[in-house]
Amino acid sequence: MRNDRRDALRAYLGEHGIGAEVYYPVPLHLQRCFSSLGYTEGDFPASERAARETLALPVYPELTDEQRHFVVNTVRQFFSKKHHRLQVEYIGPVQSLE
Repeated sequence: MRNDRRDALRAYLGEHGIGAEVYYPVPLHLQRCFSSLGYTEGDFPASERAARETLALPVYPELTDEQRHFVVNTVRQFFSKKHHRLQVEYIGPVQSLE
């Protein structure tokens, strides 16, 4: 899931016992192991934006319907607050959780 309030959403989910992770906080082209390629910040703006905004939600086969609904409803609660602007972009295939 992508949104411009990723870190606040991650903290909110954590407060509700939901683990969510940021797997690539630094885009690949800016990681030290690829520095020999010579890329700099701004060379891949879409990748850099994704690194700032992407949050991995818990999704795995053993997740029960009740757990899925809890995750979805908690995300909805976060975005229903007036100070949280909903601007979400889904990456990859999306399956209904309801």
